[in-house]
Amino acid sequence: MDPNYTKDAIISGRTALGIEFGSTRIKAVLMAEDYAPIASGSYEWENRYENGLWTYNLDDVWLGLQTSYRQMSEAVQATYGVALRTVGAIGFSGMMHGYMAFDRAGDLLAPFRTWRNTNTGPAAAELTDLLQFNIPLRWSIAHLHQAILNKEAHVADIAYLTTLAGYVHWKLTGRKVLGVGEASGMFPIDSTTNDFDARKIALYDARLRAENMPWTLRDILPEVRVAGDEAGSLTEEGAALLDPSGQLQAGIPLCPPEGDAGTGMVATNSVAERTANVSAGTSVFAMIVLEKPLSKVYPEIDMVTTPSGKPVAMVHSNNCTSDLNAWVGLFGEFAQAVGIEIDQSRLFETLYRQALTGDADGGGLLAYNFVSGEHNVHIEQGRPLFVRTPESRFTLANFMRVHLFSSLGTLKLGLDILFEQEQVTIDRVLGHGGFFKTPEVGQRIMAAAINVPVSVMATAGEGGAWGIALLADYMRRRGADETLEAFLERRVFAGKDGSTITPQQADVDGFAAFMERFKAGLVIEATAGDAMK
Repeated sequence: MDPNYTKDAIISGRTALGIEFGSTRIKAVLMAEDYAPIASGSYEWENRYENGLWTYNLDDVWLGLQTSYRQMSEAVQATYGVALRTVGAIGFSGMMHGYMAFDRAGDLLAPFRTWRNTNTGPAAAELTDLLQFNIPLRWSIAHLHQAILNKEAHVADIAYLTTLAGYVHWKLTGRKVLGVGEASGMFPIDSTTNDFDARKIALYDARLRAENMPWTLRDILPEVRVAGDEAGSLTEEGAALLDPSGQLQAGIPLCPPEGDAGTGMVATNSVAERTANVSAGTSVFAMIVLEKPLSKVYPEIDMVTTPSGKPVAMVHSNNCTSDLNAWVGLFGEFAQAVGIEIDQSRLFETLYRQALTGDADGGGLLAYNFVSGEHNVHIEQGRPLFVRTPESRFTLANFMRVHLFSSLGTLKLGLDILFEQEQVTIDRVLGHGGFFKTPEVGQRIMAAAINVPVSVMATAGEGGAWGIALLADYMRRRGADETLEAFLERRVFAGKDGSTITPQQADVDGFAAFMERFKAGLVIEATAGDAMK
């Protein structure tokens, strides 16, 4: 787009801003009218393991928000010579699920409990039985009910329960709302009403009466909105929180806050039936938009929705690339120790590409990437492991290949249920996230795992921040009766096919052989959790 036209669009507010709170990075993306990013900023952060729970400090939430916004606005000033004073629309996205409970004064009652925690087993099991609907360990309702079962004193004082994206949106607009996709990770959604399932809320409220709580579930949950709805506007206080310099004006409309699953679907144009996307980074999840409901409840399959409310089967694994990244870091330390300077991008690409030269099955090696617990295989305590027999072919290529395989191991187990037991059919799979950053490698490994062609678009690297910017722009510019699916297909992604890799039979067979070792060796991982407290 012409720089002068873009400059005028910035000045007049014909733009959209998306900010996503990912597990390792907070990213802000300002988007032009042609859907291309104008500028971005980011802030690196990490979850902390404190008192037996994974959490983030709220001070880091605001520092990260302000830092990513400031970097983005400074990039606008440097490139276009204008100060960023307004935008056309804003959207916030974040890691789904978790537990953020507030009292009537708006104070956090307990440290933020993230999706990564697996301490909610008793609550999730009871709720799944009560509601006849799979309630995963990481869902907000599981965290709430576990706190009740634990007799935690703060529970009686809850006035509002939300997610990270919902919290930020609330503080910047004063509105207690969530997008339907994000809300579907708190409590089951009725896709005929695009709201929390009223029958299931009644069932839970009946259960609550035995606990003598002074609130009902509906009292403390946010309002649910769908893509295209307005969800408030930036208040004076919110503008000051986002931009302490005081340049950003209040009054900017905001779209409903969404989760990283929903923004991943949008960023990969995977919101229509028979489409799917895989987001692979710190965690990994696959989202498949269904043509029909599943035949029964599966504990390995979460039922969520697209940002417009369509039913989605989600397979989620807590662990993906964290252990792999740690090994790459170790190789980087070795390079430094022998006096070789190598940047991170080249280090990752070199090691990832080495994996493609290994034996198809990884040479008989075995790895578990469980930094934290993994619900789908009933592992409560994560213990990253690497195992081999004396006969295994222990080479660098096989070592890297097996760690890439391991990153997708538990995801594969859940997807097999959908493909083999439910006969789910998909037309395309799009990948995004750090796992796919090195060209070809992540796609080829993923294609081997699921035996379906895997595509990556040039825009996939923009991730969820760009996805929520698209949702903000959809709210601002959609036509009368224009669906989200049509908006993405006809406006945003028209003519953008990306690169596609078809599975190779040798890779498919090799991954299958690895998975037999992976399933058989889970007892080793479980034992390590017991032995290494």
